[in-house]
Amino acid sequence: MSARLLRRVLKEQDEQRLSSSNLIRDAGGGGGGIGGIGGDEVEEESDSPIAGAPSRNLFDLLDDGGSEEDTANVSTEDISEKQQYVVTKSSDVVPAINRRSKKKKKKNKEIQKFAKGKVEESLDSILEELSIDVKASNENICHSAKERNENVIDATKKQVGSSILTADPKHLKAESELRKIFGSRVVNSFENNEIGGNLRQMHGGRRAIHNPRRTILVTPSSYWPRWDGSLSMELIEIKDGLHYFRYLHSAPYSHAQEAFEAAKSANDLNAIAGILAHYPYHIESLLTFAEVFKFSGEHQSSADVLAKCLFALECAWHPLFSPMQTNSQLKYIHDTNKPFFSALFSHMKNLDRRGCHRSALEVCKFLLSLDYDDPKGALLCIDYFSLRAQEYRWLEEFVDEYRSDNSLWLFPNFSYSLAFARFFMERESSSSGESAGQTEKASSTELMKQALMLHPLVLQKLVAKAPLKDSIWTQILKNSFFGSAKAGSPTLEHLISIYAERSYLIWRLPELQNLLKEAALQVIESFKESSSEAKDWACVRKEAFSSEKNEYSHLLVSDFSDTIPTIPPEELRQFMVGPHLEEIHPGGEGDANPQVAHATHEVAGRNAAVVFLESLLPWVHYGERRAHGEEEDQNRQ
Repeated sequence: MSARLLRRVLKEQDEQRLSSSNLIRDAGGGGGGIGGIGGDEVEEESDSPIAGAPSRNLFDLLDDGGSEEDTANVSTEDISEKQQYVVTKSSDVVPAINRRSKKKKKKNKEIQKFAKGKVEESLDSILEELSIDVKASNENICHSAKERNENVIDATKKQVGSSILTADPKHLKAESELRKIFGSRVVNSFENNEIGGNLRQMHGGRRAIHNPRRTILVTPSSYWPRWDGSLSMELIEIKDGLHYFRYLHSAPYSHAQEAFEAAKSANDLNAIAGILAHYPYHIESLLTFAEVFKFSGEHQSSADVLAKCLFALECAWHPLFSPMQTNSQLKYIHDTNKPFFSALFSHMKNLDRRGCHRSALEVCKFLLSLDYDDPKGALLCIDYFSLRAQEYRWLEEFVDEYRSDNSLWLFPNFSYSLAFARFFMERESSSSGESAGQTEKASSTELMKQALMLHPLVLQKLVAKAPLKDSIWTQILKNSFFGSAKAGSPTLEHLISIYAERSYLIWRLPELQNLLKEAALQVIESFKESSSEAKDWACVRKEAFSSEKNEYSHLLVSDFSDTIPTIPPEELRQFMVGPHLEEIHPGGEGDANPQVAHATHEVAGRNAAVVFLESLLPWVHYGERRAHGEEEDQNRQ
């Protein structure tokens, strides 16, 4: 109903009330009537308008759809009749509604009081029963809680250790870090030149360029062959929230693996190259050529072959397997999983040589999260990569959270690397004015003193390997504690050798040499006052590494070295010649230089891919036999 119509109805309602009250008053005053008309006639006249009123729908008043002209044409009589009817009906209905609402309110109040009483009684009774049950079964609950805690300890250790090992996919690829260092233009131009050079090296024919699938670990090249699906991965089991996976070989891949084992036993690289011609993503063959390129000095070719190998291994991943999910386990005990560990470890070292230390750190995290037994020794180099990547806070968090027993600081690499990290954190905090927060932690000098007292043999190795040529180091090594220091166990001696080989470059920094020198001098002064402290640290070292056998004998010191020994071609040529190739040009009487004899190969009638792989090797030459034969024919003629 519109506001104008509502005001009009209310006004007419007031007028109707006044008129009705006046009519009642006049009817009561004129009892004898006028002109012989009695009181009954007046009653009939007063009742006639109401009784004779036509029945109308009350919802017509709610109609707002009419125009103003329609509302203006509404007769006052109809409105008065409607309002009179509404008033009479509402006067009768409102008291009844009030009565019903009062009764309902009373009933609701009584029901609420009764319900509250019942709830209080029920709660009291339940609490009494629970208190009795708790008192009766308190011992059983404690016993079951202990059992549950013991069962959950291992799972929580794994979860805490795995959370700190979550790899960041943004830093896994070397290209992203190289773009931050050199800029995107330089990297893009280098990649374009590299692709063009690789395409020009194709011996004849055209190679279709396609867009390979995107991967996380490496960036595939467009000239690589399409993924053939020869590898796959299966989910073995789910235990304690960890998913255990294993690589699977298809029937053609198994056939290629048998051929590879035969070629490997014969030391025939030609046969391995033939395997790659038919199966371009055979992992063991690719790893073999990566090692050959590395020892021959072709580091870029070795990195490319490793990237191709990782591309094939990643294409075979299970949908639930991901480096961002640290609940994925790929145990090293399965033979089909071992090439993945070897490829990741070699790829990590290549990233370090290229200066991509943050990418190497992320790959090392991923490698360690695959198998907590650490078959490749990722724990022995993860501290080095974190320091080179300037991830000092992460290193401290890793030592605190990876193992609940806090035994990582007993290893020689972590004991010295923690002092290194604390030193640079102190320097950063002093430059930013946040030195108040570091008062609760031990200083870098104290950590370095602990490391020297725990592993004094490291100082000998660093002075000889770095090398540290200052005269003060000769005086320090003359002290009996450092000069005659011994590891005490073959395990510890092997770990110290690996640390010195891996991290000696860090100790060439002058500020770290000063830190090491001050800490060593303080250790010598403290031992002059009390010699019992040296015995205490020797006991700690003996208890931490008590095994009489070398527990890390499967890890070679050369695997953690940056220096790669190169093998001359005359020593590698025997691996390119199998049992079926008998003619070898050894150094004879007619050779001017007997050490430069090479195995010769023919090009005609051979596979182009095999010829291309052989052409990358520096000791392979083509057409020498034909040249010598033509010279002999000419001389005869």
